[in-house]
Amino acid sequence: MRAFAEMNIDKLYESIESKGHVCIGLDTCKDYIPDSERKKANDDADAVLSFNKAVIDASFDIAACFKVQIAYYEELGIRGMSVYAQTLKYIRDKGCLVIADIKRGDIADTALRYAKAHFSGDFESDFVTLNPYMGMDSIEPWLKEAKSLGKGAFVLMRTSNPGRKDIESLIVSNNIEQLNINKVQDTNQKYVYNIIGEKISSLTDEYKGRCGYNIFGVVVGCTEREEAAFIRHTYPHLFFLIPGYGTQGGGAQDAALLLNNGNGGVVNASRSIITAWQKKDGAERANYSFAAEAAREAAVKMRDEILKSCKIGV
Repeated sequence: MRAFAEMNIDKLYESIESKGHVCIGLDTCKDYIPDSERKKANDDADAVLSFNKAVIDASFDIAACFKVQIAYYEELGIRGMSVYAQTLKYIRDKGCLVIADIKRGDIADTALRYAKAHFSGDFESDFVTLNPYMGMDSIEPWLKEAKSLGKGAFVLMRTSNPGRKDIESLIVSNNIEQLNINKVQDTNQKYVYNIIGEKISSLTDEYKGRCGYNIFGVVVGCTEREEAAFIRHTYPHLFFLIPGYGTQGGGAQDAALLLNNGNGGVVNASRSIITAWQKKDGAERANYSFAAEAAREAAVKMRDEILKSCKIGV
């Protein structure tokens, strides 16, 4: 094992120890912004940036990290990408960690260009999300850059969307020669997502932080409780980015099953936090401050529920 003195995976582990497990997703659609504030803004991009800053200011002390989904900013064109870059910088200037949810997946020099773009420069982040379905040669260039910069990544393994069953939950039989959709019958059969987990483990086992986790983790949704404990046991050294909490149906007990002695995973929620203001009394008069305080309250409630589930067991 090769150890590193200062890796982002260690910072994330320590952030969870001190702040809890909540990753606030800034998947900020213009429709999530109070009408009064949106009407006053120069354009939707300005409104999104102001909204993001308000939420970050209100919650950076209780969020383990933030996740910024690039699609919501690409939708707004050049101005949106400027807001994306400013949001990343604003989070990092607060001393917080940020995951760039970009789900890139390409090979060779193309992957390296992506890695340089998102591990440094205008779009610098601490972690990224990656799609492994072109193979491990689409991951290796990112790992090379990450090792030199202390960065990290979360590779899609078993996601939280219903369509995961189309590919991720297919069963691989007879040394990957046959695919079927039956239940696993014996230990020689594995799901496609198991293959991803094994390959990411193998690729990154040499590179661990002080906390004992590989510098690249995986995305594991908390929407399938019956598989959660087995997945956590199978990949003890992989850090999990855990989506599916809140709007997608996952809860605190589901998320806690994917943790390892109370750590080893960060739980993302986006809409259930940043649109929490819409469900409060007085929402029709909401401004940035109102929305940000509602987001903080939702994040604190989520944090406390997960911590409680970790303490009492599930």
